[in-house]
Amino acid sequence: MLPDEDELRKAADILNEGRRVAMLIGQGAAHAGPEVVEAAELLGAGIAKALLGRDALPDSLPFVTGPIGLLGSKPSDDMVMNCDVLFMIGTSFPYGEWLPPDGQAKGVEINIDGRLIGMSYPVQANLVGDSKETLRALNPMLKRKADRGWREGIEKNVREWNRILHDRASQHFFGKINPQAVAHELSSRLPDRCILTADSGSSTNWWARHIEIREGMQASLSGTLATMGPGVPYAIAAKLAYPDRPVIAFIGDGAFQMNGMNEMITCKRYLDRLGGSPPLVFAVFNNQDLNQVTWEQRAEAGDPRFPGSQYIPDVPYARYAELLGLRGVYCEEPAKVGQAWDEALNGS
Repeated sequence: MLPDEDELRKAADILNEGRRVAMLIGQGAAHAGPEVVEAAELLGAGIAKALLGRDALPDSLPFVTGPIGLLGSKPSDDMVMNCDVLFMIGTSFPYGEWLPPDGQAKGVEINIDGRLIGMSYPVQANLVGDSKETLRALNPMLKRKADRGWREGIEKNVREWNRILHDRASQHFFGKINPQAVAHELSSRLPDRCILTADSGSSTNWWARHIEIREGMQASLSGTLATMGPGVPYAIAAKLAYPDRPVIAFIGDGAFQMNGMNEMITCKRYLDRLGGSPPLVFAVFNNQDLNQVTWEQRAEAGDPRFPGSQYIPDVPYARYAELLGLRGVYCEEPAKVGQAWDEALNGS
């Protein structure tokens, strides 16, 4: 499925004229990695990823700025807010407040569903088509930009951001585990070809920012809906579909109490198809608080804390797993987060 030829030429003209091109990709670009990279190289662009497009490209590429939006990275925000052309590929990213002000940048968008084009940002070139095939037709029309200053600035920002993430994850206060460290310690330990899922909550922030996706990995969550509760069933479904691959889920205690604990009984029921190696791991962040709500109300709205709507009881989740005949790993010491992950991933 290819766009109209006139729209392709119009898109190429806009992209070739742009001096500061920002690319934003989503799950619709998952099968078009080489073509996306080729376009970025020609345009001297950086690439931000909507959360549903996390596995479309590996995070090791120096011009991949990571996630965008409320759970996003500073390099993504700096790039998108300062671009003069926004090139969106295979995404229905809905949060316009995280995109350039109207009129600042020209827009080019590829989407196989024409109804979604222009929903988040006004575009001048509407490319209705398959991402991979459309880029194969478009890329030969693009001219390699001689000035690489924009790209070099993006790559510098990515390096600085990665240093900041490391520093933040290394900080622990009052003897408590910094939740960022849980994601950061896992990232370098991720098994090849693993599948990652996340729920909706503050733990998703650290999943989005600190987990480095490598080639061959897959990742998903309730992207545009931000629904609480899907992290555990997503992981179980992934493990049933790919029993030969490790699966790791990030869940907050609010979502886990909502339905995740019930689904541990599902795991017990199908243990013969889920158990053994490679592992199926559920990482539960226990802070006895609907923490994303707390953050949004207090940090964004300035409201006072209201425990009646946010507090949830402390539950010994690892012991609950053991009660069902599953395995529980518990950690409350900052220095032992890495060891806890080793135990969970290696089954030791």
